[in-house]
Amino acid sequence: MKAPALVAVEAEEREFEALFAAARRRGVRVGWLELAAASALPAPWAERAAAGPAKHLTVGAEGSVAVKPRRGAPVLRDLLREHFVGFELVLVRGHAGAPRLVPQAEEFRLETAGGAPRSLAAEALLDELLRPGHRA
Repeated sequence: MKAPALVAVEAEEREFEALFAAARRRGVRVGWLELAAASALPAPWAERAAAGPAKHLTVGAEGSVAVKPRRGAPVLRDLLREHFVGFELVLVRGHAGAPRLVPQAEEFRLETAGGAPRSLAAEALLDELLRPGHRA
């Protein structure tokens, strides 16, 4: 399996809806990974993580939620391998790195390590991010 493209973000999920919609039209799987230190598990999930099972999975008609206990800081590569197999793109909030994506009015500003920032519409952004150079 090839690794997904990783893009650091700071904005909220809702600000990337145009990108998510463009990806759905193309059949591209996009994931969201929240690494922000301020994000703690809600109380019921924290209790489940501490209750004893190695993993707790709740499944409903709308989706599923998995919780498992963790010791120490999360390892990005491990999270990608465990949760995002088969995804082409993962937006990572709380990750300091490049490329970085900043939503703007009708476009997105893509900041890369070696080049000048570029503003791209959602479709053009997908074309760029799906190139092999952005894979983790």
